[in-house]
Amino acid sequence: MVQLTLPKNSRMTVGKTWPKPDGAVNVRKVQIYRWSPDDGENPRLDTYFVDLDTCGPMVLDVLIKIKNEIDPTLTFRRSCREGICGSCAMNIDGQNTLACIYGLDEIRGDIRIYPLPHMPVIKDLVPDLTHFYEQHASIMPWLETKTNTPQKEWRQSIEDRKKLDGLYECVMCASCSTSCPSYWWNSDRYLGPAALLHAYRWIIDSRDEATGERLDELEDPFKLYRCHTIMNCAKTCPKGLNPAEAIAHIKKMMVERVA
Repeated sequence: MVQLTLPKNSRMTVGKTWPKPDGAVNVRKVQIYRWSPDDGENPRLDTYFVDLDTCGPMVLDVLIKIKNEIDPTLTFRRSCREGICGSCAMNIDGQNTLACIYGLDEIRGDIRIYPLPHMPVIKDLVPDLTHFYEQHASIMPWLETKTNTPQKEWRQSIEDRKKLDGLYECVMCASCSTSCPSYWWNSDRYLGPAALLHAYRWIIDSRDEATGERLDELEDPFKLYRCHTIMNCAKTCPKGLNPAEAIAHIKKMMVERVA
């Protein structure tokens, strides 16, 4: 279920239905969440019909086709089209994912597209990620060192480098955090799976020299411990990562440092 954050004093309405393309035989119905802060209208679901014979295989291809050929007012984020930048994260067919790597063949029936849940919407499918990025910045996503900087580089063994696998690949798309009920309820204080995954990535980096400070910063009833291992984050991650596992490792380190 999509837990949308609607603008104040508004409700969802039925939007415009665009005509089917002439002569097309392989047509797919697409319903898209629309809202603009400039027109004073309620959020709505607009309906489009796309000729799949003249469209690429991914959901992002559908969105680009609609914007280019049907409705130029449709607004969404996109960039790399390779699942690397995380820009085109949205809720597709009830799941948070990246539109550029989510195939149309994975969706049965009509295609329904919403912005990421529990995020203020700037316009249409574009969520406001300001708070999300602030939380990421709060975990110090960089190498903290105290010893003198080496002349060439901070060296790391192959074994220690492997510990970062499954962590550094995160593209900060926010799919995991916006699928987490704990984040919906406590996003003002709970850092969420994305930020905590990145926190663990730096905590276990053998080159980092601020492990104690990082753990001290996370020692809070809300920042870390609002995770209840629901596992929505691992289920929805378009990169196949497991933020819940990273959070569990941080909790274990918290216990071990006290024992």
